Order: sequence, then structure tokens, then C-alpha cells
Amino acid sequence: MMTALRTAPGLLFAMLALSLAQPTAAKAEDRALLVGIGTYESLPEDMFLHGPKNDVKAIEALLTGTLSFKPESIRILTDDKARRTTILSTIDDWLISGTEPGDRIYLYFSGHGLQVKDVSKDEEDGMDEALSTYDIKAGETDWTNVILDDDLEALLERMKGRAVTLVVDACHSGTISRSLSAEQLSGMKGARYLPRPFATALKNKVTRGLRIDLGVVDKPAKLTEGGVTAWSAAAPYQVAWDDVRLPIEDRHGVFTSAYVAGYKPSESDGNSNGLVSNAELFQYVTEKSKDYCSAQENCDNLDPQLESVPDALGTSVAKPEPYEQPATAADKTEPVYQEAKAESGTTPAYVDANPVAAIGDIVGKADTGDVMVSLDTGPALRKGQPFKISVTSKYDGHLVLLDVNREGVATQIFPNTLAQKITPLSAGSTLTIPDDYYGFDFEAEGSGESMLVAIVVSDDLDLKDVAPPAQGLNAELDARKSLSEIVSRLQKTWTGDAENRGVRWSLGTLKYTVD
Repeated sequence: MMTALRTAPGLLFAMLALSLAQPTAAKAEDRALLVGIGTYESLPEDMFLHGPKNDVKAIEALLTGTLSFKPESIRILTDDKARRTTILSTIDDWLISGTEPGDRIYLYFSGHGLQVKDVSKDEEDGMDEALSTYDIKAGETDWTNVILDDDLEALLERMKGRAVTLVVDACHSGTISRSLSAEQLSGMKGARYLPRPFATALKNKVTRGLRIDLGVVDKPAKLTEGGVTAWSAAAPYQVAWDDVRLPIEDRHGVFTSAYVAGYKPSESDGNSNGLVSNAELFQYVTEKSKDYCSAQENCDNLDPQLESVPDALGTSVAKPEPYEQPATAADKTEPVYQEAKAESGTTPAYVDANPVAAIGDIVGKADTGDVMVSLDTGPALRKGQPFKISVTSKYDGHLVLLDVNREGVATQIFPNTLAQKITPLSAGSTLTIPDDYYGFDFEAEGSGESMLVAIVVSDDLDLKDVAPPAQGLNAELDARKSLSEIVSRLQKTWTGDAENRGVRWSLGTLKYTVD
């Protein structure tokens, strides 16, 4: 019996359910609100932050430059201008009443995050996530004059139909422990988290990561479907930071600095096609955050978060810059970009028109050699030639293997119903597909360039709904959609251990041709 990796005519382009903040000719209806709070009316100076004032300047420059917002479309509230009533009324009047469906909204916050007791009884752990304001006060048992996740979610719901980007550079959950005291926090300079008033220190940290807590965006699926893309500086139960390596006056948020820098293709465009995708930006800020954390004594983990619809991962965060051919790839073809218009009619997003080249934009992560993919024939195949695929991983894990052709069609090679007993992979062991137990060979078909994409997930993450074995080897898939759904799942917070962190996974790719 013989089978083949099939191709299908027609170029498939992802149609987005969401449009991100893309630069085109800025409209008067584009609106942004930037909030940065470093000093506080009623807090002691040792709880002040030095970075927010510089953060809002950096975001303002990003908006007026790369993202083409007009200066008059941006309002900024800092320190004593950023009282609770002022922030909420400005969101209502400026961002909501001043825009219509189809417009861009950008909401940025830099400052302290915290938790308060849940009075609406809608939180499993009895705690609401909140953002600080300039006029935050310690009540008899808890903080007052804060912006609750419930407040923010109600406002975001009213922005439905707009292209909304929410960026929060603050801690937004219980962080190290819910009993983190002022005495404990005092040794953590630059931490963007306020302990609860009157909290006392515990000798031992309480167990972390008992439940998924998505911070100030508590119900992400509902909001992302409505047009919200939400970035935050840290996973639940982690601390966001001012960069304390810098002089006080030059400090900024670790996340904000990486987020702004990552808009430059020279920094984060991993596949060198001139397009910085959301996945590439996410990977860049994650790497920079971890670099910072690894050098700081009190920083255990730092995992930025991105909530969006899966199709948005491979789309550009800004209009692609003119392509500059890498000096090491003289024969590289200049990329062509495709506009993918959102259903709501908002600003178009851009994708690489070549589905094989777009794989790097969707995945974001670089192929570092942790997963090796090879063909027994070598990467140059002749039409009708039999071949086998081999995959070797440095780490134990569950394998998802896709074949993507230039027409945008993917075949799920693994998992499949014929090989359920040989997963997960063992580190250092080679999996060959098909082996003798399959009873058939793969045969090269079609023509042109294709790519094998191997993802090895070290955590016991259930991917059956996005990569079910039943579709292995026998279904023609939309490559962009399938890969985006898988990668989106890998970006979620992992809560299977004692503390929340990112999912552990590795990537391997192999580009091959059929003549």
C-alpha cells in the first residue's frame, strides 16, 4: 500500500476574527489612553516606582511612530492626574464615546497591581485582581480606590467591534503568595506589586498555581472574540519589574522596554521576512523577560502573557517594513505580504503570502536544534520517490508533526491512529514515520517547497481538540489555522506544577523540495 503527502490547488489565506493595531493612515477616531503611576498620594516612598513615567513616553513614541497614531489622538494620565475617577471617566468619554466599531483603541497601564477581596462573588479564590491608582488608600481590611478587573472588563465589553489593544505592565495576581507582606516586599526593589494592607509575613510560602488566574483580563475568550488583544507583563503569581539595573531616572518596566524594542524587525523578526508577528513579538519579550529574571536574586520566573484569537499570532504588529535581503542569503526571494481583512471591517492585518515562509511568523520560536527532523532521502525529493521521516528530540514529550506545502495545505503526520502506542517521545530516541508497522510508505507528490514542522511538548498538555489522532494522515488542513490553534494553546499558563509558568515545548523544522 502506498500513500502520499497530498497537495491541493488554491492559496489559502487566514481570515481574521480580530484586527490588531495596524498602522495605516490614522483616523481621527483612533484613540489611545496611556496611564503611568509611579508616585502615590497615600503610599510610603519605598513603594514608589521610577519606571512608569519613562514607560508612557516610550509607548507614546511607539504609537505616533510605528503605529501611526496622531499625537492629538493620545491622552496621557500620570501620577496625580491618574486618580480612579479620572481614569475611568477618560476611558468612558475618550476611548468609548469617542470611537465607533471599526476604530482602533489602545489602552496602556504602567504601575502597581494588587489583589482585593472579591465582593461580587464571581471569583473562585475570593479575590479580585486590580490596578492601582494615584489615590489608592488602605482601608480597614483592604485597598480602596482601585480599578477592579470587573470594572475593566465591563468597559472592554463596551468597546466591542473596535480593534482594542490592552497592555498592562504590572503584577495582576497573588504573585509570590497572597500573604506577601510589606516587610517581605521591601527587599524586592522594583517589584510592581502591592501587598494587601496589614498582611503579615509567613515563614513558608503558600502553594502557588492552584488555579488559572488570568489577572485583569479574567475572561479572555469572551474579550478576545469581541476584538481585544491583551498583553501583560507576567503570568499569575509572578512579579513584574522596574529594571533596577539602570539609574533611577532612566528606569522603565522590563516588559515595556522589551515590548517597544520588539517592534523593530532587527530585534524580533526571527524568520527575516520583514514582518514582525504577534508570535515573534511575544517570543522576544518572553526571552528578554527571562534574561532579566535570571540575573535577579528575587525573580523566580517571568512569563509575559498574550491573549488573542489564534489567527492573530501570525499577523503583523505593524505594517511590514521594506524588505532588506540578508547578506547571508543572496538568493532569498523577496516576500510578498497579504492583507487579511477582519470580519468587522477594521484595519487590515498583514501576513506573509507564502504559507511556508509564514510558519516562522505563526510559531514565533526559533529552531534551536532541540528537535531534529530529517528525511532518509535528503531534503531534495523527486516526484514519486518513497521516503521516511525521522524525528529526534533532546527532551521527553508529546509530538505533533505537520507537513505544510506552498499552497497552504497541511497534513498532520503525527499523531495518527496507527501509532498511538509510541507516544510520548523519549529524549534521544528517534521516531521514524512510517515504520514497518504502518504497512505503507510515503511518496513525494506535487512540486515546489514544503516544510515539516515538529513540535514536542514536554508538559502533559491535552491537544486532542486541536491535533486529534483521527485527522492524522487523512485530512487536508488549513495550515495557518491549524498551526495557529496549536501554538495558541502552547502560550497558555501551565499550572500543573507548584508555580505558574509557560508551557515547555520545543520546535524543529525541515524545509524540503519536490521536483
